[in-house]
Amino acid sequence: MKEGKEMNFAIVGCGFISKKHAEAIKNLANAKLVAVCDKVESAMDPYVAQHGAKPYTELSEMLEDNSIDVVCICTPSGLHAALAEQIAAAKKHIVLEKPIAMTIEETNRIINASKKYSIKLAVVHPNRFRPVVQELRKIIEKGLLGKISHATCIVNWNRNQEYYDQAPWRGTKEHDGGVLMNQAIHNLDLLLWFMGKPEEVYSMEATRLRNMEAEDVSTGVIRFENGALGTVQAATTVYPKNFEESITIFGEKGTVKIGGMNALYFEHLDIKGLSEEETRDLKLSVKADPWGIPGHQCIIEDMIKAIEEDRQPAVTGDDGKQALELVVAFYKSAEKNQPIKIGNKGE
Repeated sequence: MKEGKEMNFAIVGCGFISKKHAEAIKNLANAKLVAVCDKVESAMDPYVAQHGAKPYTELSEMLEDNSIDVVCICTPSGLHAALAEQIAAAKKHIVLEKPIAMTIEETNRIINASKKYSIKLAVVHPNRFRPVVQELRKIIEKGLLGKISHATCIVNWNRNQEYYDQAPWRGTKEHDGGVLMNQAIHNLDLLLWFMGKPEEVYSMEATRLRNMEAEDVSTGVIRFENGALGTVQAATTVYPKNFEESITIFGEKGTVKIGGMNALYFEHLDIKGLSEEETRDLKLSVKADPWGIPGHQCIIEDMIKAIEEDRQPAVTGDDGKQALELVVAFYKSAEKNQPIKIGNKGE
């Protein structure tokens, strides 16, 4: 693919999240949505009408279109592996919605297929591109917090019963998962991005208020490889709406909390050597544009550049796997009621 040439995108799965992909593609001058695929024909109608995309009910037929460069997978999570393998075999690059898959075995199949067929694989963890997250990442990379002692990750949100009743796969362990797999996995990805690899976890979970198979509330602790500790609290049971989303990091030279209803702001910023004026300016710069460029747009734009520059995407399959490994470890810990090791020496 020559630099500057428009890249053609296709979407598989035309549910709620696919709208964000289509909008992101529309907002990029060098991207075009040319095809969509869904078993339900009416689900594709908006993309045909608004974007001029060609509709397909069979993925194999869509993949015969040699003009398609990238396929966005927006189906229920339990279908990711089989679809990704099929798309990779057709030599199309893949933008894959979170979680990367439901199991480590499925994840390995996806990553192996991307390597076998030499295609780029990007996993959608868009919160990495939020302005406040980018600034906190810089703070940590510069070592401004010094040695980190611990961190907290909180997702207290509301997903009512109607949300889970929208489709039969929602809230199932096979195709969707609970609050950890479906909502908090974004925050777990950020926690790993800030804190490094986890070594051991212990978790408890419950299904308290929603009629669903998976968990609607979870609490857990993490020991990271660097010795730091972390706590995770996640729920979709909060009344009557989303209450908070936050990550707080405690270091020997600073304490930083990004928070609010959607973890968009510096709720606390106290770093040794950072003046009051510098602290205020950093808070205000984030507050002026808290959402920044939409994360899906950043992911898709980065995919285009990754193809042009022949490099790995910003959020790789391995990144997606690390977040999933943490969720799976939490699930195993809750099931066995014991600590679970993560990594080569453990599970």
